[in-house]
Amino acid sequence: MSHRPASGLSAVSTALLAMSRHLEVRDVLKTIVASARELLDAEYAALGVPDDHGGFAQFVVDGVSDAQWKAIGPLPRQHGILAAMLHDEKAQRLDDVREDPRFGGWPSAHPDMSDFLGLPVRDGDETIAALFLANKRCTGPAGRCGFTEEDEELLTILAQHAAIALTNARLHERSRELTIAEERSRLAHELHDAVSQKLFSLRLTAQAAAALVDRDPARAKDELQQVAGLAAEAADELRAAVVELRPAALDEDGLVHTLRTHIQVLDRAHGPHVTFRGGPVRALPAAQEEALLRVAQEALHNALRHSGAGRIDVVLDRRGQGAVLRVTDDGAGFEPPAVRRAGRHLGLVSMRDRASGVGGRLTVESAPGEGATIEMEVPGG
Repeated sequence: MSHRPASGLSAVSTALLAMSRHLEVRDVLKTIVASARELLDAEYAALGVPDDHGGFAQFVVDGVSDAQWKAIGPLPRQHGILAAMLHDEKAQRLDDVREDPRFGGWPSAHPDMSDFLGLPVRDGDETIAALFLANKRCTGPAGRCGFTEEDEELLTILAQHAAIALTNARLHERSRELTIAEERSRLAHELHDAVSQKLFSLRLTAQAAAALVDRDPARAKDELQQVAGLAAEAADELRAAVVELRPAALDEDGLVHTLRTHIQVLDRAHGPHVTFRGGPVRALPAAQEEALLRVAQEALHNALRHSGAGRIDVVLDRRGQGAVLRVTDDGAGFEPPAVRRAGRHLGLVSMRDRASGVGGRLTVESAPGEGATIEMEVPGG
């Protein structure tokens, strides 16, 4: 590769450091795409992670607005140039992608692209993604000059480091999943043993009390007092288990990061587009953070399962010493008088209980055809 000025090498170094800084897969993908587009001065960049069904499990773009991306429609399939990048080891550098025999056109809302550079991101012998750029900017009179051999070599270096960063992020997420699963399995086993013993004793004592009611009321009363004590102990065991089941990620990473990770998973797993924006929220009491997370999960579940929404937006902002959470969907909505009737079905009762239990409040706004917004505010501590 020809000599690059110090500023160019600094840009490469910055890009590589940015990729290695993230541990969440979605963040790594976004950083790879943004870094590639900036380094090679292209109008558009994208990265697709293939699935096993001829499509893409994830597809991240840079240079395309949210409105454009929504208008383009469903994710692309593995065909044409995209397929070539997934199945060939070599890069694809084209003066005009539209003239390539493998080009199959694109949706009407798709931006116009000509010069093209793409290559696979490989981990050993496995192709884990396809990275491509289009429309290289040029300061010359033509306004565009096409990608060069130097660009191809630079993108190859970037792709090699991208493979490392993406693999590390996947391992990190997998490790976290295993840790959480093991912890929950352990807690479930302990909970089963402890509460089962209490309930077994409770049952025997209640049977003894029933047998003594007629012939020895005094002893029956003593047995019933023991029943009350055992019930209180069982409730304490359950309460302790609920406290211990507080998401490990919440303690480790904080509310904003935990919400972002949870929403990224939902966005990948479901049809509606799910977004998250988290402001500079102060650390809150553990009970309030737990309640905010649980309400967000319940509201998201409702929107995904019942609203028919195409987009769900979650926002967490600071408000005074506390915080406010908003979950908004563009789904079917419902009449305000129907909120009470729908409350139990949609979990609104439990959400209001969670909010009031930590000194907060929950409000619901909705109208037919205008989606719904669930807002929870907590005062902080």
